[in-house]
Amino acid sequence: MLTENRKGKHLTLADRMTIEHGLSLNWALIDIAKKLEKDPTTISKEIKKNRQQQSSRGKPLCKHKEECSVQNLCRPMCRNFCCRCSQINCIRHCADYSPKACAKMKKRSFVCNSCKSVSSCSFERFRYSAKVAEANYRENLIASRQGADITAFELKHLDNLISPLIKKGQSIFHIYTNNEDKIGCSQRTLYNHFERNLFSATNLDLPRKVRIKKRKHRKGAAPSTQRHSFGRTYEDFLSLLKQSPDTPVVEMDTFKGRREKGKVLLTLFFRNSSLMLAFLLESCSQDCVRRTWNLLYHQLGHEAFAALFPVILTDNGSEFKAPLDIELSPAGMQRTKVFFCHPMNSNQRARSEKNHEYLRYIFPKGKSLDSFSQEDITRAVNHINSTARASLDGATPFQLALNQLDHSLFAKLNLKQIPANWVTLKPQLIKK
Repeated sequence: MLTENRKGKHLTLADRMTIEHGLSLNWALIDIAKKLEKDPTTISKEIKKNRQQQSSRGKPLCKHKEECSVQNLCRPMCRNFCCRCSQINCIRHCADYSPKACAKMKKRSFVCNSCKSVSSCSFERFRYSAKVAEANYRENLIASRQGADITAFELKHLDNLISPLIKKGQSIFHIYTNNEDKIGCSQRTLYNHFERNLFSATNLDLPRKVRIKKRKHRKGAAPSTQRHSFGRTYEDFLSLLKQSPDTPVVEMDTFKGRREKGKVLLTLFFRNSSLMLAFLLESCSQDCVRRTWNLLYHQLGHEAFAALFPVILTDNGSEFKAPLDIELSPAGMQRTKVFFCHPMNSNQRARSEKNHEYLRYIFPKGKSLDSFSQEDITRAVNHINSTARASLDGATPFQLALNQLDHSLFAKLNLKQIPANWVTLKPQLIKK
């Protein structure tokens, strides 16, 4: 049976117990090393590093005792030599004191484990304990893995690259995906550097470093189906997808700046690519929603519109409760099909709800949208769609949409991809 190659392996507790046992039997270092399949130097270093000094019996002898002529440590007129005095402690008072080493120490592997006269010895005494050595090893192992394994020059270079992008609102994932060749460490290590406050940008500058309140679950019976959703329920939506699983789905919602009346955003989220469109509405009303859909239909044409928006999934907001205004063109042609989620079930449109977080980075909650134009909204959407996503394996929604959607959508709605390091997800992007 072949023995395991122990070269380069750390000593274990069992190895240290073998060393302690060998020392108590006065084994030579070379014999202990053969037993453990280690180099004798390794055993020697282990013993010297982890041996523990024990108190001596009486005052330890000084190696200068034979030729010592020190006097007057206790009082100026004392004529006795201090080394022979029982009143003075050379260890505490003499600057030249140096303990005399036991001649047998080197022969006994630098420790007194096997010495029979250790109880009456006045020399310095050392003992090797496997448990103490193992505890020291564990403590050093933990300490060696703390801190940042990076030089000051490397840290400055990384800070100059990372911090300006973080302050633009970019996520660690987006930065790492587009600058991996320049960073030189893992994404997890970047997060650790932020936790240790090594950068000029702190972890509080990261978009997701916020405190999220626990969701309150409402109790009670589910509301009955309303008239606007007959034939358009979430069950009808699932049934359609079961019959045609490849049907593209667009999730529709509104995004508000303030609770008061004012401008809102109509958001459209393409499930297949995570691309988001946003249109500025003068108010959160059915009439504004209808006009926006008709304008989009006019810009794209019937064929492109029907291919891009075959199925729309939305909530039960009052602005969407006229589904025929969305489903039918001004000429009465069927252009799409609208379905409604169950009331108070935002999880049925979880991805579009999640995507609204990117809008919140640029339009904080409580900030009015009245001062912005559609050009401002389009600029914000372009930056959001150019952000790399972990859910898309590092791709951006814009990149996926280029391969899946009609290119006329990009040209007619002025959708453009933003270079990775130019992406900004902060209010300063469209500051008014």
